[in-house]
Amino acid sequence: MITIQQTSADAVASLLLEIGAIRLSPEKPFTWSSGWKSPVYCDNRLTLSYPDKRSLIRNWLAEAVQKNFPDAECIAGVATAGVPQGALVADQLQLPYVYVRPKPKDHGMQNLIEGKVVPGQKVVLIEDLVSTGGSSIKAAEALRDAGVKVEGMAAIFTYGFPTAENNFNDAKIPLVCLSDFKHLLDQAVKSGYMKQEQLELVGQWRENPAEWKP
Repeated sequence: MITIQQTSADAVASLLLEIGAIRLSPEKPFTWSSGWKSPVYCDNRLTLSYPDKRSLIRNWLAEAVQKNFPDAECIAGVATAGVPQGALVADQLQLPYVYVRPKPKDHGMQNLIEGKVVPGQKVVLIEDLVSTGGSSIKAAEALRDAGVKVEGMAAIFTYGFPTAENNFNDAKIPLVCLSDFKHLLDQAVKSGYMKQEQLELVGQWRENPAEWKP
């Protein structure tokens, strides 16, 4: 199940628009690494360059962990963009921290999980962005293979694709996000960043991003 944290949803969407972490360009769409054409590009790494915004995101993620996963014993960042966010949250909550690579190192200990995890330990993952959820769930599976219990995941932003909802449900991983695409569009219109007539085009993309064409 994917839950949007209402105490942060509007504020985070506004914050991301303010610093240019989320850009909307319906007329000149971006190309994602997957090859999808998209009127939206999200780069939450930019929040790290703004100390005040970085602290707000950290506090909201920590709140999400405390409220939804109170038994958490360890925080795990999802590489790569979730690594710094996870470290900030772990420090805020004074919990042990690890991070999960997308694949094992090809040298040294060939670790997939960096840091110490203990079988039976209750872990919460931190991610910056959820699209389909594939890489996030892969990280969770790596932790489960190491014998730990994945309590859930907290992320800054989700596009809210039905595919992601299905994937997290199938993996039995609760996901809490600080904000989502709906709140982003609301704030974009309120701030004048996007015109009302552009909403229909962006909405069509969200319904079928793989096949969408500008």
